[in-house]
This record gives sequence, structure tokens and C-alpha cells, in this order.
Amino acid sequence: MNALLFLFPAFAACLVLTGIHTYLGIHVISRGVIFIDIALAQIAALGMTMAFLFGLEPESQSAYFFALGFTFLGALFFAYFREKKIPQEAIIGVSFAVSSALVILIADKIPHGSEHLKYMLSGNILWVGWSQIIKTAMIYALLGLAHYLFRDRFLLVSTNPVEAERRGMKLWFWDLLFYLSFGLVITSSVQIGGILLVFSFLIVPALCSMLFFESLKGRILLGWLIGLMTSVGGIAVSYFCDLPTGPIIVAGFGVAMIVSFVVRRLRT
Repeated sequence: MNALLFLFPAFAACLVLTGIHTYLGIHVISRGVIFIDIALAQIAALGMTMAFLFGLEPESQSAYFFALGFTFLGALFFAYFREKKIPQEAIIGVSFAVSSALVILIADKIPHGSEHLKYMLSGNILWVGWSQIIKTAMIYALLGLAHYLFRDRFLLVSTNPVEAERRGMKLWFWDLLFYLSFGLVITSSVQIGGILLVFSFLIVPALCSMLFFESLKGRILLGWLIGLMTSVGGIAVSYFCDLPTGPIIVAGFGVAMIVSFVVRRLRT
């Protein structure tokens, strides 16, 4: 019973992350910008590292808004390059590399920089507090409501931008809204789970569900199931084997992806 009480906040945090990331992951994969999540997460980490350099605690509200500002700038940058001659995925890759290098350079000049880098990568979801979970859940609920109200437009822009443009939709406007909301989610998620876990929550459940369903509803429901089962298993293994929680869950997502591909292959 004591173990369940101790682990329950981590379960709740994973539930919150799974809920919004599966939906956004479907959009990201449909857009063909798979690595935008890890790039924006790294940009958020750069913002947090800058805040740490200026003497702010990484988990403070000030550091959060510092990171959010960096992430919004990155979102604006990526939205601008969608229709340019330069491939957007190339811009995303360069942004990830540059922001990663800057994080390492800055961390090298601050006390406990290596610990900060480890925290940014793997997070510490096992020790997340209820106040942070509730705040993040409220942010995601508001964003989820906005995406639900305009779901047809967001989905059309992600899956068929040519048709969206033919209907008179301003692609740059809907891209901007998507990337800004996406950046807000990423900034909040990195504080909870770290870069690697956030990327896994975004891509793996969505990717696995897209192997079996064509409908958005089916993909979301299966993605939620995969995300929750992997999270529960990862947290349990982490607790009983005394291993880092974030990396164990990421490894679990790798197993889930392999199993999904095998099942898909056997069915066909």
C-alpha cells in the first residue's frame, strides 16, 4: 500500500502526458516532422539552462517562463519555414544540434552542470509533485479543448495542406497556432519527464496506433492504452529493480514499438 501511494503521483503524471502527447504525436507524424518534438524539447532545455545560469532554480516558475519564451521563439521559427525551399526537417535537425551544443557549453560553466544535463535528459518523474501535475493537467485540458473545437481544421492542415489551402485556409496561421500550443505542451512536459521521455510519449504510442487504425478516434484510444500500459510497467520495474524511471519507461516504449511491428506483420 505504501508503495502504491508513493508511485501514484508518477502514474498520474504519465496519464497526463499520455493524454495530450498521443494526439499531438498523430499530427506530428502526419506532418512528417518527427523530430520537431525533440528539437523543441532541447530548445526548452536551453531556456532552462540559461535560467539556471542566471541563478534561477530549474523547477521554479521563473525558469518555466524562461524556457517557454525560448520554445515559443522556436515554434515561430519552425512555422515560418514550412513553405520555404529549405526542407523543414533540415531546419529542425540543425536547431536541435545547435541548441544541444549551447546547452553543453553553458552547463560546462555553471556549478553542477553535469547533474543539470542529466535532469534535462531523463527528468525525475518519480518525484514529481501534485501541484505540478495539477497545473500541467489544467494547461493540457485547455489546449485539448481548443484543439477539439477546431479539430477538423487542425487535422486537415496536418494531413492534407493542399486541400486546406484550396478551401481558403491560411496555412501559416494554423501552423502557428499548432506550433505555439505544441511548444507550450513540450515546455511543461520537459519539466516533468525530461527530453527523452517526452519524445517517447509523443511518437511511440501514436506510431504504434497508426499501424492498426485509420480513424483518429481509434488511433487516440489505442495510443492511450499503449502509453498507460508502458508507463505502469516501466514505473513498476523502476521501483522494484531500483533503476531510473524515465529511461526504463523509454526502453519500455521501444519494446512496445517492436511488439506492435511484429503483431502488424503477423496480421498481414
